[in-house]
Amino acid sequence: MNKRTFKVSGMHCASCASSVESMLGAMEGVGKANVNFADESVLVEYDDAAISEQEMKKAVQQIGYDLILEQETDLEAEQEKEQLKLKKSRNRALYAIGFSLPVFIISMFLPELAYRNWIMLALVIPVITWFGREFFEIAWKQAKNFKVNMDTLVALGTGSAFLFSLFNTLFPEFLQSRGITPHVYYEAAAVIISLILLGRYFEAKAKSRTSASIKKLIGMQVKTAKVIRDKEETEVPVDQVQLGDLVQVRPGEKIPVDGEIVSGYSSVDESMITGEPLPVEKNEGDKAIGATLNKTGSFQIRAEKVGADTMLSQIINMVKEAQGSKAPVQKLADKIASIFVPIVIIIALVSAVIWYLAGPSPQLTYAFVTLVTVLIVACPCALGLATPTAIMVGIGKGAENGILIKDASILEKVNEIDTIVVDKTGTITAGEPVVSQMKWANGEKDNTLMDLVYAIESKSEHPLAEAISDYLSNKAQNGFSIDEFESITGKGVEARYKDDQLLIGSHSLMEQYEIEIPQSLRDESVAEKKAISTHVYVARNKQVEMVFSIEDKVKPTSMKAIDDLQKSGISVHMLTGDNEAVALEIAKKAGIENYKAEVMPQDKLDYVKQLQSQGHKVGMVGDGINDSPALAQADIGIAMGKGTDVAIESAEITLVKGDLEKIRSAIELSKETLKTIKQNLFWAFIYNIIAIPIAAGVLYPINGFLLSPMIAGGAMSFSSVSVVMNSLRLKSKPLK
Repeated sequence: MNKRTFKVSGMHCASCASSVESMLGAMEGVGKANVNFADESVLVEYDDAAISEQEMKKAVQQIGYDLILEQETDLEAEQEKEQLKLKKSRNRALYAIGFSLPVFIISMFLPELAYRNWIMLALVIPVITWFGREFFEIAWKQAKNFKVNMDTLVALGTGSAFLFSLFNTLFPEFLQSRGITPHVYYEAAAVIISLILLGRYFEAKAKSRTSASIKKLIGMQVKTAKVIRDKEETEVPVDQVQLGDLVQVRPGEKIPVDGEIVSGYSSVDESMITGEPLPVEKNEGDKAIGATLNKTGSFQIRAEKVGADTMLSQIINMVKEAQGSKAPVQKLADKIASIFVPIVIIIALVSAVIWYLAGPSPQLTYAFVTLVTVLIVACPCALGLATPTAIMVGIGKGAENGILIKDASILEKVNEIDTIVVDKTGTITAGEPVVSQMKWANGEKDNTLMDLVYAIESKSEHPLAEAISDYLSNKAQNGFSIDEFESITGKGVEARYKDDQLLIGSHSLMEQYEIEIPQSLRDESVAEKKAISTHVYVARNKQVEMVFSIEDKVKPTSMKAIDDLQKSGISVHMLTGDNEAVALEIAKKAGIENYKAEVMPQDKLDYVKQLQSQGHKVGMVGDGINDSPALAQADIGIAMGKGTDVAIESAEITLVKGDLEKIRSAIELSKETLKTIKQNLFWAFIYNIIAIPIAAGVLYPINGFLLSPMIAGGAMSFSSVSVVMNSLRLKSKPLK
């Protein structure tokens, strides 16, 4: 099954979204269709062998909307298109108001104006036939397919007001002869359409702000690439780069695609992916990530991932799919909205009949006003916007804070987690070796030897050598020229400086050269690290003079994150394939009581299943291929951003910076998003519960109040805008 997100034009309410969703979902070959009204998009899973995109487009057009098949990848073009759409929406609303305002003034304040009804008719016709024609067009298309939506309400209400007024203008004697004043409601038809158009403009403007994170990510994409073909460098659009192409990257340029460096070296700013501010040194054989910034050197990469397969594209798709997916609470709102319109029409008709049969004189006028008012005030826009706007803002805020959420339902499930299972390496620990101790055999520091070690280890690309050179970078000076340098695979290096032989490596390297390790380097201060540390010895002329203890240290942020999780009532478990001694030591440092060592991928999967069988809601955190089964099994799979593609694909949440503290942020985001959804749904329901009876006239027997159709239109638009603005408040709330 293919999965793709399409833009949908012409939707104005939850019922519109429901119509598109039901039409697509019922088509043969479509597995699932989720419409996001707030984003004006639909996420479709379909079998391209059974149904084409053109067939889906035609079906959507039949009910009054349009499926946009073209994929917009140019940010500037997309923004320009959106701004043009907003401008048209604004102009349509302003022009409608320009024609409606004189109608309102004449109706309210100039009852004796000559040719009053004819002047208002002339002003209303453009509002009905041009500025507001989309209401009637869509309502008609819906009716032909035996469907109703919000546009049906607007078309019925305003159309009835206009036709009734037109009849009374052309044939006033018809009602006069029956003792009824031929009232006109041109102001109701014109002002209602104007207010709804204005409300839709504000909604569109607010909704455009909710997808800012997507636009920022798209803006990071590189437009062109310098490809070497036939030994010549050619600049081509980045979407024309093919797998295996050699791509030249110069200082100050963004890397166009993901690939492997085949020649050259440089330092690369990968902060947009990792969040780390320091540039990463890159040499031949290293991986380069598309859209990251090349800082100093020049190099060539062989394209390994292009187009939609690049890391940045995957991140963009993750956010898009999340915003196109639905939370369970949204599905409830959509279901209610889909049956809401027919119920409202029935209420409007019943109210009109009651007013006509039992209301005061003129009964026909009161019945008509009630009919129009109920139809207008009950528009379910606020209900339709309640969930998707909050979800979009929540997912967007997560992305801005380094929390990538695959599916909207995750925002609900995260809040239910009571147990977190974490991998050790690369999750609790940094996943990179660092020097934890440097010890001298005779207790006295030798600056010359330290400088020599730095000069030698700086030449090596081995992770342990890098750890040592990093450790010594602020303690030694690279002022020595090493005469000879030889790597001894799996053991260390041999080098010469003048007449001195220098060996740097493992215990087995020392044994190979029959060098004895002095007792001072076997004492407790070194031995106590034996379980969790790797020891690198330095020998000069057959004498061991110093030792480095190197380990994968627990991240300071991990300890704080685990402590915060446990204080909040969440149980934390650690799983590792490492030995028992290492697991115990790391668990102690991290403050974890529950741990299991020497586990295989199947063991991690079984461990998660066992916790679930005990009734726990489990979140699994990992970064490797070996974690993927457990990530997929867990209620919430959480991948570290620096982990493997398999792990990220298996998880529902990706922590871009690889920081466990972001788990608490994700939980907090879930709580705030759900709270906002509940607030939105509450106010949307309350609005309709209160407004519809008032519009039907329940207050009239008590205090003589009957809601004006014009005021009803304004209230409906305000309710929609208020829901969107409440959702946008999420953007300003800080995450813990």
